[in-house]
Amino acid sequence: MTVEVLLAFIAACLLLGLTPGPNMSLIIANTLTTGLAAGLFTLAGTTTGLALLVAAAVMGMSSVMVFMSEWFDIVRFVGALYLVWLGARQLWQFWKAERAASAPPVSRGNCYVQGLLVSLSNPKVMLFLGAFLPQFIDPRGDAVGQLTMLAVLFVLVLAAVDVGYTLALARARARFSTARLRLLDGAAGVLLLLGGAVLATMRRP
Repeated sequence: MTVEVLLAFIAACLLLGLTPGPNMSLIIANTLTTGLAAGLFTLAGTTTGLALLVAAAVMGMSSVMVFMSEWFDIVRFVGALYLVWLGARQLWQFWKAERAASAPPVSRGNCYVQGLLVSLSNPKVMLFLGAFLPQFIDPRGDAVGQLTMLAVLFVLVLAAVDVGYTLALARARARFSTARLRLLDGAAGVLLLLGGAVLATMRRP
């Protein structure tokens, strides 16, 4: 694999990482609502789910990929409904004005599980990787080694992008007044609903 191909792969990963989707919606919503810790634990969950999907694709688990393909619509609708439920709950709390003057304690485990479930409920990732990764493989080299390297790089680049915008959002949030923080609760609910809509309208790659 040449340096040019590797740089092209990294550039493609960066573009994918900056593309709005269900994972980004959840990370942004939790960061805006509760703060940096919630965002980072959500990010850890989404990254874990992404790593599991990437590992399954790279290991050539054809039976798993066939299963995900056959159950694509059901899996994504479950994930979409979960995001919509989170968004509706967030908007209800905003409407009830239940936010305290200070941020509530962070449920780290809950944020992590939310991120993991939403990430795993997007079967398009694994199906997409099955078509995406092989394009950067040099057939003259060790295919397994190259796939493994690209898979690790894929997860690392996307995680780095997620960390970047999470830190930026948390820093901006720290400067907001209590009134503006309440508005962020409503914005977070809308983002979650949009994330659910994106997941629900996805099509097979």
